[in-house]
Amino acid sequence: MQTYRVADSATDCLGLGTQASRTAVAQSFSIAFALVAMLSIACSTSCGQENARNYPPSLPDAREQVYKKIGDVELKLYIYEPKQDQVAGTANANRAAIVFFFGGGWTSGTPEQFQHQAEHLAKRGMVAILADYRVKSRHQVKAVSCVQDAKSAIRWVREHAKDLRVDPNRIVASGGSAGGHIAACALLLDEFDESTEDAKVSSKPNALVLYNPALITAPVKEAPEIEAQLRKQNIDTIAQRLGVEPERLSPYHHLRKDLPPCIIFHGKADTTVPYLTVEAFATRMTELGSSCELVGYEGAQHGFFNYSRKDKKAYEDTLAKTDAFLTKLGYISAVETVR
Repeated sequence: MQTYRVADSATDCLGLGTQASRTAVAQSFSIAFALVAMLSIACSTSCGQENARNYPPSLPDAREQVYKKIGDVELKLYIYEPKQDQVAGTANANRAAIVFFFGGGWTSGTPEQFQHQAEHLAKRGMVAILADYRVKSRHQVKAVSCVQDAKSAIRWVREHAKDLRVDPNRIVASGGSAGGHIAACALLLDEFDESTEDAKVSSKPNALVLYNPALITAPVKEAPEIEAQLRKQNIDTIAQRLGVEPERLSPYHHLRKDLPPCIIFHGKADTTVPYLTVEAFATRMTELGSSCELVGYEGAQHGFFNYSRKDKKAYEDTLAKTDAFLTKLGYISAVETVR
């Protein structure tokens, strides 16, 4: 496992000043365009088949709350709150919140994916929430609808901050794979908010915790060499899967100055969402002056962080580093150990 802090080495990572580096960028982004299809296929088989048995989710220790209705569909949040006997002084305070979005290639998946992370963070004093959202296999939707639901979930939490005893300025969005994509989109995209919701209540989170997220879905103007590669990948097919023009749903393309902090956990052997793509995202975000920490894991593949893996070392390490990140932000208090 290797920790890579982009702020310390941005000039050495995917710079655009030389032909060799432009070629590296082109290669990384040409791979990235394939991830839309790969996420749909790989995650719907490896993640989706495993998670299909766990939907609807069974989360008896969580409080269920409908946050959005679309026709006959009710989307729920599964809320874990700190218990007074677990975290002294948090029951009546304005607590930080974190909203988890499951992975599954915008096609399948279950809120149960992040159950154990949520339980841990609730014990640490946060209001930890598992969000359900529409996916292709259950609701015949495209990725843009997943993004709309993510924004609705963040807005609902902020709108009900008083009832949840949550600080509306300390809401974290988190997720894995496609879930990481929509969490990032909730922050970075200025469109796709539901017209029926109160636009005065922001749908943007105050921090991001992302696990092997898909962050690039469109060409990058700094690397025109990939245009031919993109044509081979069939840009029309990508647009059809996303439901809109790819750039509109590509977090990388919406990076800007003055963004809240972000941490990314990613396997260096990930063939579904290549590591070079998150390197490029983290580098660009850092160049723009915001904090983005990328933690890379040697030999780790897609989904390496999940609790369901036989070897819990990656789960435990990413959870410990998530805990440390949130502690540094002041969202939870320092603790001696992470179980």
